Amino acid sequence: MSLSAIKSTVTSKVGRQVLIAQKHSPVLLLGVGIIGVGTTVVLACKATLKLDEVLGEAEKIDGQINDAAAMETPEYTQEDAKKDTITNRAKTAMRIARLYAPAIAVGCVTVGAFTGSHVVLARRNAAITAAYVAVDKGFKQYRKNVVAELGMDKDREFRFGMVERELAVDTDEGVAVKTVKAVNGEALAKGEIAKIYGRFFDEYNQNWERSRGKNAMFLRSCQNFANDLLNARGHVFLNEIYDMLGMERSKAGALVGWVKGNRDNYIDFGILDDLYMGQKFINGDEPSIFLDFNVDGPIYDLI
Repeated sequence: MSLSAIKSTVTSKVGRQVLIAQKHSPVLLLGVGIIGVGTTVVLACKATLKLDEVLGEAEKIDGQINDAAAMETPEYTQEDAKKDTITNRAKTAMRIARLYAPAIAVGCVTVGAFTGSHVVLARRNAAITAAYVAVDKGFKQYRKNVVAELGMDKDREFRFGMVERELAVDTDEGVAVKTVKAVNGEALAKGEIAKIYGRFFDEYNQNWERSRGKNAMFLRSCQNFANDLLNARGHVFLNEIYDMLGMERSKAGALVGWVKGNRDNYIDFGILDDLYMGQKFINGDEPSIFLDFNVDGPIYDLI
């Protein structure tokens, strides 16, 4: 292997290790801070054990100065006593400072480690949020372009992988079979289609009922309450909606939601986005439904 190849390999490995260290820097800094707290306490305790000795010596010297000043001899005046007292106190302060210097130094490093960990995480969170906002903005613009060019139905078809189903419709001439496109529930359940923030409301939910119509009534009540909360408070997190519906919270749900005055300016569970299943659900013919929430985006960027 040539020297240049060895140099390139070493540089690559060092670069990778540096990158890994940067990746885990918040944890490493936090660890340093935790160790630093313990070390600071130990050093401070050790310094305190020696403090009595330092103060005792200073007090002894003060006594000697006072005794000499009390004699009032021409060789040692009150002015000399004052100067010696100040000198003694300054030396005592320096000795105390030297005692606690290691603890103070480690304490400063500890504070710096904790601060550095927080700064790194804050910057990463800001970068992640900015990246999400950019992706979300691009995705929404893409959907707008699809709707403008091909219509809402095509947008829904592309997003959820709509499949054709037959729907029985009552007419004056009797029941007629109509072919409609509906959300591919099987593909959604298998994760073949991105749900983003959507969730299934089905028998696995604690609030789900087998009784006809109760599920639709429950969801409408939750949606109305959510909109009342939005109008009253001005914002609603997605995780709060999950809580209302008895669904598991998500990491994204702690960041995204709705802010009054943005986009649709209302909360929609998307029950009727799927004409086939949504209408059957509203009518009580279908007990389960896929909910697709019209989230505005990251709340902290919208306020």
